[in-house]
Formats: sequence, C-alpha cells, structure tokens
Amino acid sequence: MLKKSILIWLSIIPLAILNGGLREKFLINWLGESCAEPISGIILCLLIFIVSLVFIPRIGKGDSKTYLKMGILWIVLTIIFETTFGLAIGKSFSELLKAYDITTGNLWLIIVVFMGITPWLIAKIKKII
Repeated sequence: MLKKSILIWLSIIPLAILNGGLREKFLINWLGESCAEPISGIILCLLIFIVSLVFIPRIGKGDSKTYLKMGILWIVLTIIFETTFGLAIGKSFSELLKAYDITTGNLWLIIVVFMGITPWLIAKIKKII
C-alpha cells in the first residue's frame, strides 16, 4: 500500500507544476495576483481530489488509520519536495515560509492540509473504510 500511495502522490506533482505554470503565465495576467493565487489553489485542490478519486479505490481496503497515515505521508513528501525544489531554484527559506501565510491570498497551507485529508476522505466517500 505504501508504494501505491507514493505513486499516487507522484502523479499529483506534474499536475501541481502545470497548475503553477498556468497561474504564472495566464491567471496572474488575466486576474491579477490577488485573484490568481486563490483560484490556482482551488484548481490544485480539485486536481488532487480527482486524482485521488480515480486511484485510491484501486489501492484496496484499509482502515481509517491506513488512509490517515497515507495523508500524513503525502504532507511530509509535499513539504520536502516543495522546500527542496524551492531552495534549488534559488528561493530563500523565508520566501518559502511566506507561502504558508494564508492572509496573502496564498492557499498553500490549506492545499497541504487538504492533501493530507484527501486519502481518508476519498476512502470514506468510496466506502473503502
């Protein structure tokens, strides 16, 4: 189950990167940064939900703890990936921390939390648990 969980998480990464590109290339120009950030966050949550809805039922039955652990794993992997990637492209640690400030319109913290509860939520919706 762990391996499949990581594969699902890995399938979300390219979608998140494409979503960021969409935000930077189009949404900011059309709507301005203050509107583009939350809209991009909502789009990413929808993408996470859809990918999870398609793939989590294929993992098989588990208990609530299994899907909560999966969500925690996804949170940890996401924070590690985001921090590593951000530092690699030259962002400072303080810049990376600013993404977690929802008062700026950036929904990153909500996205990370949503990602963490999504495996459990999908398992409940699909009656796997």
